[in-house]
Amino acid sequence: MRIPAHSVCTAIRDDIVSGVFDRGSRLTEELLARRYGVSRVPVREALRTLESEGFVVTRRHAGACVAEPTEQEAADLLEVRMLLEPLGAARAAQRRTDAHLKVLRGLVRLGQERVRRGEGEDLRALGGWFHETLAQASGSPGLIALLTQLRHKIAWMYAVEQPARPAESWAEHGALVDAVARGDADRARALAVQHAERAIAAHRLRRPDRPGRSPLPPRVSTSQHVVNIAGVRH
Repeated sequence: MRIPAHSVCTAIRDDIVSGVFDRGSRLTEELLARRYGVSRVPVREALRTLESEGFVVTRRHAGACVAEPTEQEAADLLEVRMLLEPLGAARAAQRRTDAHLKVLRGLVRLGQERVRRGEGEDLRALGGWFHETLAQASGSPGLIALLTQLRHKIAWMYAVEQPARPAESWAEHGALVDAVARGDADRARALAVQHAERAIAAHRLRRPDRPGRSPLPPRVSTSQHVVNIAGVRH
């Protein structure tokens, strides 16, 4: 059985974003293969992909290491988000399917219901699913891939505070869905710009304490992160 490199790539990326691997730390094929329960071949392919995405760099005499983005690079991500998310919303207004619209409306209902009940634990996840679905509704594979990669990188570099007025945030989501449902691309773009501006204000740059202090964190040697291989053909 051969584990797909994209499954290994997802697992490594998730661990980078969540801070399991410190910025600047080495990512050796042997230890990664042991951690995820795979051979070194998919690990090698995954590291190449992650390097192209900017999560990993190759250093002379050290090999693959977790990247250490600068503050300017982090700020640039938010600026790119301000450009791409409104474009995605406008495209969604032109290309969305009934299935996309059903999911978007369902997420808005769930979010607004959680706000009314004072149940804020799920709001961040619901918001993430909302924006992921909105991107999917754009019908543009290239744009979807860029927005997905952008969300991963922003989650890696920034901590996000909960909205001070969550009801307003979900009202914005609802208005955006209404514009998408009407096919009003200009209105969807304008609403997405306003929403992104509010969201960006809640982002706080993560500042690692001591990047690159060890080849791999202790968790690697004490636990196994088994790659999900559901659906992999034998």
